[in-house]
Amino acid sequence: MGNYSINGNVFQSLRPLVWMAYNRGDMALFQRRPTTEVAPLYTLGMSKTKLVVGLGNKGKEYAKTRHNVGFECVDYFVKSNDFPGWVHKTDLKAEITMHTFAGVRVIVIKPTTFMNLSGEAVLAVQQFYKLASFDTIVIHDELAINFGQIRTRLGGSDAGNNGIKSIIQHCGADFGRIRVGIGNEFSGKADASEFVLGKFTKDEQAQLDSLYKEVNAVLNEVLLAPAFPADTRSFL
Repeated sequence: MGNYSINGNVFQSLRPLVWMAYNRGDMALFQRRPTTEVAPLYTLGMSKTKLVVGLGNKGKEYAKTRHNVGFECVDYFVKSNDFPGWVHKTDLKAEITMHTFAGVRVIVIKPTTFMNLSGEAVLAVQQFYKLASFDTIVIHDELAINFGQIRTRLGGSDAGNNGIKSIIQHCGADFGRIRVGIGNEFSGKADASEFVLGKFTKDEQAQLDSLYKEVNAVLNEVLLAPAFPADTRSFL
């Protein structure tokens, strides 16, 4: 009876009732009920998890190149929204950080594979956290869009981006894309591989902070949107 004591006469008077309850299978009525605790408010509604992927190549030689704009954008997003520091996960082939805001757990990764193997990292993270492609948002450069424009869409082709091609091969095409334009007056005249691996022009570099801010704003919007939107933004 736990810490409780019962007078012997009272117990004797209750014996018939206890016996009747036992015969009916109602002994649970005489057991101490478990304490019910209210869940903390911050756990309520936290059923959504989103994966944000910034595409790029690891290595100092690729830093600040057009092809690494996905890395740069997620770095800005993570810093602006008070995420913890990046953690290198060898088994997931990515640097990873996560944070919760507005009831959504957001996992952000930068694949540590080369760009053309990005799908390996995305698939590994999706499987580990049991996420679907429609819960995944990929930020990447796109040569067919002019610098100064950002376009969003769900699904579509790889448009010549080997990182997107790899993700489609491993995970399917039904993921959200934030496509950052890198095209300019020189892109049609240069070799595509050399152009995307080159640095932004001085004029473009002066606008990169505006680019990062706009992508940050777009990402905050699409993370909370009921459906992934098709949209075009300009920051120039």
